[in-house]
Amino acid sequence: MPLVFACIAPHGSMAIAEWCRPEDRGRAAATRAAMEQLGRRFAAAKPDVTVLLTPHNVHVERAMSVVLAGTLAGTLEGGAAALAMRVPVDRGLGIAIAVAVEESGVPIAAVSYGANDTAAAVFPMDWGTQVPLHFMGGRDDPPKPIVMVAPARDLSWDAHVSAGRAIAKAAEVSGKRVALIASCDHGHAHDPKGPYGFSPASKEFDDRVVDLVTRDALGELLKFERGFVAEAKADSFWQMLMLHGALRDGWRGDFLSYEAPTYFGMLCAAYSPKN
Repeated sequence: MPLVFACIAPHGSMAIAEWCRPEDRGRAAATRAAMEQLGRRFAAAKPDVTVLLTPHNVHVERAMSVVLAGTLAGTLEGGAAALAMRVPVDRGLGIAIAVAVEESGVPIAAVSYGANDTAAAVFPMDWGTQVPLHFMGGRDDPPKPIVMVAPARDLSWDAHVSAGRAIAKAAEVSGKRVALIASCDHGHAHDPKGPYGFSPASKEFDDRVVDLVTRDALGELLKFERGFVAEAKADSFWQMLMLHGALRDGWRGDFLSYEAPTYFGMLCAAYSPKN
């Protein structure tokens, strides 16, 4: 069975209303509404498991990574309320993805944490994972199992496309209904008072991404210049390459929202099979 749902989803904590202080809730209203719509589409697709691509978990030199611990758990803090989440890991699919990615020629490390019994281990959950799962499967009863995969910026862009294709292949072979989430915040230098300062490349990068998503042209990401991507301070580029590899030309995108209410840009888009 092929993938049944895919999306680009932001991971700024302000996307979650319960996390925001009252005075801040107006700043990401469009994103929150779009995230709720993604949640409804995710539920309608009835996935058995979610594969989530995040830039904010474990970083391995010269290799991607996939978590094979039995559980992912974490807490979003720093807002109006601390939000905890705990989800099971589909270790079988995680192993299959690791094998498929490696067989495609892309190095990948299978990782765990804590307990020596991998199935009993609990791996730290990052905000790039928790924020999208808040709307898509993480608060289901029981929570939807996931496989968390992290890209590797020191690998080639083509390697990320190949890894995406391998993930889609592993999903199809699994016989499960698989959702794919590319967790992405975009340019991080929109605000001179932000932690990354200001660069006009952030807005240019985000505008180009909005255009590509609207035109179903993610393959044109491969035409971006490396210096431009670096100057934009985006943490979305590599996950979008993997998404492109997984979807190829067989999916139709639906652009839902874009805004930059603070120093970084947030975009929501849903993808569904053309046939």
